[in-house]
Formats: sequence, structure tokens, C-alpha cells
Amino acid sequence: MRHKVLAAIFLATTAAGAQTATDPLRIWVGNPDPAGVTAWVQSHLDEATKQENTLLAVTGARTAANTLAPYDEADRALSTAARGAHLLNAAGSAKELRDAAQAESRRVSAASTELSLNRTVYDRLASIDIGGAGADTKFYLAKLLRDYRLQGVDKDEATRKQIRALRDQITNLVLQFNRNIAEGTAHIEVKGSELDGLPSDYIARHKPDANGVITLTTDEPDYRPVMEYARSTELRHRLFDAYNERCYPANRDVLLKMLTLRAQLAHLLGFTNYADYAAADKMIGSAANIRSLITELDKVAAPARAREMERLIAYAKTQDPSLTSIPEYSARYWLNQYETFTYNFDSQAVRAYFPFAQVQEGVLSTASRLFHVHFTVVPGAPTWDPSVTVLDVTDGREAGGKKLGRIYLDMHPRPGKDKWFNAGPVVLGKRGIALPEARLNGNFTGGENGDPGLMQYDDVVTFFHEFGHMMHMVLGGNQQYEGTGPLSVEWDFVEAPSQMLEEFFASRSVLDPFAHDYKTNQPMPEALFNNMIRADAFDRGIQTERQLMYAGFALHLHDRDPSQVDPDALLAASYKQYSAFTEDPANRMYATFTHLTGYASNYYTYQLSKVIALDFFTQFDPANLLDGPTALRYRKAVLEPGGSVSANTLVKNFLGRPQQYEAMRQWINKDLESSPAK
Repeated sequence: MRHKVLAAIFLATTAAGAQTATDPLRIWVGNPDPAGVTAWVQSHLDEATKQENTLLAVTGARTAANTLAPYDEADRALSTAARGAHLLNAAGSAKELRDAAQAESRRVSAASTELSLNRTVYDRLASIDIGGAGADTKFYLAKLLRDYRLQGVDKDEATRKQIRALRDQITNLVLQFNRNIAEGTAHIEVKGSELDGLPSDYIARHKPDANGVITLTTDEPDYRPVMEYARSTELRHRLFDAYNERCYPANRDVLLKMLTLRAQLAHLLGFTNYADYAAADKMIGSAANIRSLITELDKVAAPARAREMERLIAYAKTQDPSLTSIPEYSARYWLNQYETFTYNFDSQAVRAYFPFAQVQEGVLSTASRLFHVHFTVVPGAPTWDPSVTVLDVTDGREAGGKKLGRIYLDMHPRPGKDKWFNAGPVVLGKRGIALPEARLNGNFTGGENGDPGLMQYDDVVTFFHEFGHMMHMVLGGNQQYEGTGPLSVEWDFVEAPSQMLEEFFASRSVLDPFAHDYKTNQPMPEALFNNMIRADAFDRGIQTERQLMYAGFALHLHDRDPSQVDPDALLAASYKQYSAFTEDPANRMYATFTHLTGYASNYYTYQLSKVIALDFFTQFDPANLLDGPTALRYRKAVLEPGGSVSANTLVKNFLGRPQQYEAMRQWINKDLESSPAK
């Protein structure tokens, strides 16, 4: 069904192209078995070794062409192997493939660590004469040498051996932590009467068994609607606990071991703690600067949170006079109730305008206009699961332009698949060698016959967000070096393009083409749209403080002696300082907080990126968001350079100055001082 809808909008189709089971870029081609996964990864490890030997064999003057270029190819081979193994580990349909991919991820990580600690390679790179090289080559080499030093290459051999061992152990723990989450679905059993308040399509999907028992899982399509709509406080509480404890205590133990090893690694590399080490190659620079960012944003958001909570509690007490505070497991429910009452906004009613197929069509159409690209369905393209939709991306808004890359939309949950929403590369682009390919991992409703997949407001915003990541990967993935691609840009900038795209969702001109009632095809009424946008703006102080809570929690796990770290105590302290809601003592959210593996202490990056994203958005003309000149200027100045320049340069090139807090301040306080709609 999704293919038919897409084909109706993006008329051209392309052949899948000749691909074999030995496709060097796509691990999933040919339905590999575990042995095939191992062989595919090994071929890339062999290529990395070959390229490394090539650069080491140079006997004359060292240049970018004879030394940096083969290094980049070695790194690309390792990155390709890592991405392929990660994909099958996170999304492979068969457990034996996920097991094999996890084992191969360990091998690739070990090989990457070896290259990053190879002193001879570092010395060869450091001896390159780049006096006449281009700016991107100079930037790449300078950053590469810095990163080598951060890896510990300048340490003695005994220390490098310790670093290798620590990195291998950390990799194993990261893989185990994430695997526990991917396979950690829990469930509760309920009676039909407990589903009071849930949407009719939700109830229709959850039939009772012969004993009248209904099973609800902790997968997102089951979990989110309960937390927002279920009138039963007891049901919300039970499912909240099941959701947040589904990987506890196993992942608590894994996390504590990981923190200990990270601290040891940071000390070996000359840093006081892991938080300082992890910030050294970011825009922010240090853990102290992270604390300053959190403090400054808290000054902006805390007053707004207080005013919002005053209104929310006052309303909740009209419905339940016994309430003096709102527990975390009831936060979404009371926010939804308040928005329904105050703004005449029924979040269930708005779902009728967001069936999955229409939303996907709308996101693609919006991206086509904004980024000046065209999407073409690729029927029959090999994928890791039959449900995945494949589209080629070409330059220009109409068919026939130059091919820029490919995207894969893996949009619905299935057993063993990563439960989170994220986007990432599956093929790393490099000019003249490979076009970039990116994957969106979603867990949205729909995907089954007869199920329209009615999405919540937040689901649609999430779709826009992750699509922003993919456009960055595709449009910025055509650099001279793989190592200057979009994912090499400073990590506290990476979320800016995706968070900026979220802001377009609040425009009537963006929603009108696709936000139609799935039964009547009528567009969303003006009043409903306006109330939806007002309701969305209401709790920005609350939500910003929530993000600061997560940022502070992640930081404090890593900025002190791990022997003194108690995740439960730190989480409770973070709730007390930043959260508008009372913490459930059974809340073990850290056991499923996947950002603790990839982002570690750097969860703050979302907030710094948000500051940048909102500042970027002020450059667009509200009356002509998609078709004005700013859209193409943004593509050229921010997305296309990838990581060939620093993030600070990207910001200055687009804004004409560094980022400022004012747009964030206005965003948080939008409509807060005005009289609520009735």
C-alpha cells in the first residue's frame, strides 16, 4: 500500500540495479547466513589492511595523495563494515543473523581501535606536506591528528595496549546494553474495561483472548497511547513500570561496568574524568562548559516550567481534588487532558488527519520542496526486511536529475528490531566512489492490512526529525574524503538539521497537502490546527527542563569517580532539580536509555543543537518557508559541506554570526503569557 501511495506522488520508478550476494557495500544483499555475514565483514577488514599497508609502504615524500587518501580508504572500509554489522544487529529479522552481526561488530571495533592506536600510521600522517593542499584536506588532516592524540596514539606501547583492551571491553558492553533493549520487550495483562479512554483503533488491535485477557507490550505503538489516553491511573502506572524496568537489573550492571571502564580510559588519556574526555572534540569543549550550558538554559526554562505547572496542577485538581503533584507516569495523560480542555485540542481527533501513508507522503513532499530533491521508489531493491521502502534521491524537484543517494524507510516494529526511532547511514558516501545511503528506523503504527496507522502529533514530529538526519547524510555525503562526511561534524551540531526540520511542521502550508481526514479526505479545520499548535507550545518549559534533566543525569554519571555513582540516586536528584513531575521510585529509565551508549555524557548535544536549530529557523520567511531562497541557501551552506569544515564555520556561514539564545527564549515562551484559548 505504501508503495502505491508513493508511486502516485513520485511518478518515476527505477530498476533495483544489478546487485549480488557479494555486494561490497550492502551486507543484506543475497539473504546472507551467519557465515556470509562473517565473510562480508572480513572482506572489508582485508581491504582496510591493504590500504594501511599501501600508506606505510611509501618511501619518498609523503603527500595527501599517497598517504592521507589510502588512510581514508582504510577508514571507509572499517566504517562500512561497522555500519553493515550494526544494521543487521539492530534490524535483522533472524536471531542468528543478529548474533553473528553482534560478534562481527566486536571484530570491527577491535580493528578500528588498532588503527586508531597505530603510532606508525600516525607518524606517517603527521609527516605529510600539505602546503599546497586544499582547505578541506588541511582541515581533515588537522582534525585527524587531533583525534589520533585523543585516542592515545602518543602514549607508550604499554599504555596503548591497555587502551586497546579497555575499548574492546567497552564495545562488548555497549553491544550487550543495546541488544538487551532490542530484545527486551515486556508485557502486562489487562481486562478490556481498563482500556477506557484509548482510541477505538487501538482497542480494535488489542482483542481479548479466550479468558478475556488483553496483552499489552512495552513496544512504542502499545506504550505511547496508554500513557496519553488511558483513564486508568493504575494501568498507566503498571505499563510505565514495565516499560522502564524491562532491562533492569541486567542493564544497570552493564552500565556500571561501562562507567568504570570509561573512567579508566579517560585517566589513561590524561583526563580527570570521562565527561571532559568526551567533550574534547565537540563544539562545547569541556564538561564545565556543558554545566554552563545547562545552567543558562535552566534560567530560561525554569520560570516557564513553573508557570506551566501552576496551570496544569490547577486544572488537574478540578478533576481530582486530592492531587497535589503529578507523577511521571501520569504526565502525558494530564498534559493531554489540559490541552483538550484549555485549547479545545483533542489529540485523539487530530490522529484522523495523520494516517501513516499520508504522513509519509507529506514528509517526502515537504523534503522535496525544501531541499530541492526528488524521491523515486525503487521496486524490488534488496532490503534486510520485506517491509522496508527504498527510494532514490535525485537533484532537483522533478524527475531526471543527478542521483545524489538512496534512503531506506524501515518504519514499523517487528520482533528483535531496535525499538527506538533513529536514522543512520548504511552506505558512506565519497565523491567518485560511492553515493551515500541512509536508513530511518521507525516504530510507527500501521504497516498491516486494514490498519491506517493513525499517528499522534509527536509521532509526526519525530518522523520530520529523523528525516532531517537522512537529508543531512545524503546531501552532505559527497565529499572528497569519507572522513569529512556529515557524521564527522562535531556531535553537538549533528541534531541541529533534524531539530530545525521539526519547526516546519507548525506551518499550515506544510501540513495542508497531507493532513486530511483519512475517511472523508477533508483538510484539517483551521480551528483544530491553531489549537494543536497552541497546545504544542504550552509545555516547552516543562519539556526543556526534562531534556536538561537527562543531560545533567548523563553528565553526572561520567564526571565523577564511578565507584561513587548510584544511578538511582542520581536519577532521583535530577528529577528533583529539573522535572515538573514526581519520580516513580520504580523508574529505571537509565536501563533503556540508549543514548548512554552512543552519546555517553554528551546528551546535552540535543539542547545545544536546539539553540542552533531555532536560530537557523529564524532565517526562513514564515510566508514562504519551502519555496523561498533561504531553503536552497541552507542546503548549500549547512548541509552540503558535511564535515569538511567546523560546525562553528557552518553556523557563521549561514547566520553571519555565532548562534544566540534569543530564538530559544522566544520559542520556550511562545504564547505562555497570552490568555489560553477556550
